[in-house]
Amino acid sequence: MQARFYLLSLLFVFLACGRLAAQDDEVVEEIPFGNMDQWIDRQIQESGIIGGETKHVYAIGPTQTLNSNEAYRNMGGSPWASSNVMARVAGITKTNTSVFPEKRGDGYCARMDTRMESVKALGFINITVLAAGSVFLGEMHEPITGTKNPMRMLDTGIPFTKKPEAIRFDYKVKMSDRPNRIRATGFSRIKDVEGKDYPEVNLYLQKRWEDKDGNIYAKRIGTMVVRYDKTTAGWQNNATYTILYGDITNHPDYNPDMMRLQVQERYAVNSKGESVPIKEVGWGTADEMPTHIQLQFTSSHGGAYIGSPGNSFWIDNVKFVY
Repeated sequence: MQARFYLLSLLFVFLACGRLAAQDDEVVEEIPFGNMDQWIDRQIQESGIIGGETKHVYAIGPTQTLNSNEAYRNMGGSPWASSNVMARVAGITKTNTSVFPEKRGDGYCARMDTRMESVKALGFINITVLAAGSVFLGEMHEPITGTKNPMRMLDTGIPFTKKPEAIRFDYKVKMSDRPNRIRATGFSRIKDVEGKDYPEVNLYLQKRWEDKDGNIYAKRIGTMVVRYDKTTAGWQNNATYTILYGDITNHPDYNPDMMRLQVQERYAVNSKGESVPIKEVGWGTADEMPTHIQLQFTSSHGGAYIGSPGNSFWIDNVKFVY
């Protein structure tokens, strides 16, 4: 009798666990090239006037080497762009690399660094800028021709009509020991900016439309923003962050400094081929479907030319959870 009771109890536990497993079923979908195992090595020769070195400018895409100073466009179906760029100003070719492939196990991950980038030439060019490492869904318009309004050089976001419950990835953080940030644009004095510098992940699902004049408007459908404030003890695997839908201003997790609507912070290419600001004009409802997704990982949260040299942010295995 006791043995029968034990077997029945054990069967009940198995059935209960089975029901729990069924409730916890989830669909996990990797973003194309989100495992960070494939990289394009762009070998670009800088102008002789600044040394003429061949620099490695990495892009996330089907593994290959490109020996060319041609402007880059996303290749092989990769939806990823980065802050690694080629610039051509006053006939001088210069590169910036602040995102690197780094070996991890049998594959690779992406490392993003915040660093200072300088260029000097025969005494008449002396520019130092702060460059944060960033990878994002979208495209970069090359070549860069100046430091004014750098956000216009980004085509931010890609078409996307799904509503994932969360985003999941592996990450690692090394924080700078600086208490404040700096701002270095290259053409003005380097200035201190109050506040600690944080690596950040931001995800915005938008419902976009374009008017007859080519202006792009959007309603915010989904939001997820996280910042990291400490160095991690190695890799944090399968970190999962819930995406909040609809008007989240009354949600307990809403942070207006991180999640507010943006009017002219980001740009996209309209139907006329022009880079125009994306004007978020309001919150959508939780029932509406997005048309686009913006997703960015960055080693510094403060925007162009602002950050703390020494910040590093590693990511790997970027996925959506449904």
